[in-house]
Amino acid sequence: MVSSKATNVKEYIEELSPERQSIVAEVRRIILENLPSGYEESMNYGMISYQVPLERYPDTYNGQPLAYVALAAQKHYYSLYLMNVYNDYAVETTLVDGFQKAGKRLDMGKSCVRFKNLEDLPLEVIAKVIAHTTPDQLIKNYEESRK
Repeated sequence: MVSSKATNVKEYIEELSPERQSIVAEVRRIILENLPSGYEESMNYGMISYQVPLERYPDTYNGQPLAYVALAAQKHYYSLYLMNVYNDYAVETTLVDGFQKAGKRLDMGKSCVRFKNLEDLPLEVIAKVIAHTTPDQLIKNYEESRK
């Protein structure tokens, strides 16, 4: 699945095979347990998205909610988008060092961590990265990056 047409998270997860459901559900659990207050869970861009609601911050370049984390089941792997890694060197360092210390291979683009199974992720590091950035911090970093 590259992009889902699901309108809510429940539909999205139900589209997946049982094995893929369990992986997405576990990563989602880690996200929800560590997500700072003020973000909302929804479907955006065909994946599960955790974002700053437009009611809180409507001044985005594309009129879409400011994305923080996203989770998607792709055809051959899973994607975990960690937007705070993209513009915060300290968070990026935490992620990279955490993978290295855990003996895991980090397959990452600018903010996208790709993985094939749960064993590829040091879940405690992912939890720490997700817990790091409040909506106020994300908004501040976003505004600084737009200057």
